[in-house]
Amino acid sequence: MKYLLRIVALTCMVMAGVGLWVPSGYGEPYELSKSDVMDPKALKSTEITLFGVKLGDSEAKAVDSLVNEKIPGVKVEQEALFIFLLDQRKPTGPMAGVRIQDGKVDLIFINNRFSYKTRGIFRNVLNSESPDDVRKQLGQEDYGDENVMGAILAYEKQGFVINYLGKDINVEFSPLR
Repeated sequence: MKYLLRIVALTCMVMAGVGLWVPSGYGEPYELSKSDVMDPKALKSTEITLFGVKLGDSEAKAVDSLVNEKIPGVKVEQEALFIFLLDQRKPTGPMAGVRIQDGKVDLIFINNRFSYKTRGIFRNVLNSESPDDVRKQLGQEDYGDENVMGAILAYEKQGFVINYLGKDINVEFSPLR
């Protein structure tokens, strides 16, 4: 019995020590409105959250977190498959939101109207002056299309797409394929 107690105590001490050297934020989601993540390689769509909602969450969780919770400065509208977040100061259109299909969140999106609430690298992306500016922030896209109207920059391995249309910049996060 004494031997078992010693093993348990030693295991607890080792686990406590591991907690001290594991970097903070390890394995935690990147909250678009709070996290200052600046390393583009650390970004994966499955680790992105929008006010606590992530890809794969249930419709009930999305409604509870986005519709039922009061988010300062944000007006929420639910229409068909979408929950739209609008800037209360200028509710001209959605600045962010989620799409729900088959009872689960399958798309998170933000656009340049959300840049004042975004932290980290996506604040810079949403304020970019050109597709090349986006590439400087995130690196070369996996594939894309650029023309006179704008550009689509797909970072498929990380699960997001940037739609660059001049002053309108949209970022769509979807499950990894």
